[in-house]
Parts: sequence; C-alpha cells; structure tokens
Amino acid sequence: MKAFAKNFLNGIVTIVPIILVIFVVYKVFEFLDSILGNAFRSVLKDAYIPGMGLLATLALITLLGWLSGQYISGKIVRLVDYLLDRIPIVKSLYSVIKDTINSFIGEKKSFSKVALVHMPGTSMKVMGFITSEYVEELADPLKDHIAVYVPQTFQVAGITVLVPRRDVEILDVKPEEAMKFILSGGVTSNGKQNGMVE
Repeated sequence: MKAFAKNFLNGIVTIVPIILVIFVVYKVFEFLDSILGNAFRSVLKDAYIPGMGLLATLALITLLGWLSGQYISGKIVRLVDYLLDRIPIVKSLYSVIKDTINSFIGEKKSFSKVALVHMPGTSMKVMGFITSEYVEELADPLKDHIAVYVPQTFQVAGITVLVPRRDVEILDVKPEEAMKFILSGGVTSNGKQNGMVE
C-alpha cells in the first residue's frame, strides 16, 4: 500500500504540471485562433483548418505594426490613439492596457529590475519589481519614493507599494527567476529537486 501511494504521488508530481501546461497552451491557441477563425469558419465551413485564424491574426498584427510606422497610416493610428486618450472612462481603460503592454514589451520595460524591499522595524524583506522610479508627479511627499510591484504567491495578482528609495535594494536576479520564485512561494528555490516522493 505504501509503494502504491508513493507511485501515485510521483505520478501526480510528474503528470499534473504537463497536463496543466498542455491545457493552458491549448486554451491560448483556441482563443487566438478564434479571433479571426470564427469569420473564416463561416465562409470556409469544412475546408477550415485549425490554426488559420491564429496565422491570420499574427499576420494582421504584424501588418498593423508595419503600418503604424508609415507616414500616412501612422498618422491615422496616432489620431485613433489621441481620440481614445480623450474619451471619458474609455481613456482610463485604454491607458492602463497600453501602459501595461508597454511595460512588458515596449522600449521602456518595467519588471526589468528585481527589488528587495526592507520592511521598516523588522528584519523581513519583500521581493518585487520596480515599475516606476519617478512617482513624484502623483504628490510632493513621494519625491524620494519609487513604485514596486509585489506579486502574490500562488495567483496572478499583486499590489503596488510606494517605497522610500533607501528601503529598496536592487538585486542582480533575472526577472523571470524572481517571478517564478515569488509565484511558487519559494518552492523553485529548491534548485535541482525534481519533486519526486522518496
């Protein structure tokens, strides 16, 4: 019975991460394929091949990226950007989405610096990512503060804290490694352990 339980737990440790990754990749593929795929399906019907919608979406995004760099079409894109930035309610949503995407893949990437925040009055430290080194435009008292995003463990959520510069230490750690460490609750720091039950 003990051997059965051990093998069962090892099976869970081995197969569940694989199944979850395949499931997530499949759902992402399904979503991206459906953006233009639904239109293709209604026209092509049985001739539709899964993935055509995804390829068309990638091609369209690339084409729009190229057009945004051209003179005339670029002016149109900037005009749409300007209008979305002026419409009440819409501008808040638009700016959040735009800034978030820019922080990950834009020229001025956030999450590129891993920070260790010293908790005042304790020896505890919190790991996060510097998202802005200049927050004084929000209010004068924040002149010597920076914004640090602290992800929450075991979920895709977090909080942004404004911390005095003196309480923040920049770590020489890859952002991807730091994110894995935080989201896993420190489990990934176990190095080369494979999680097998002895």
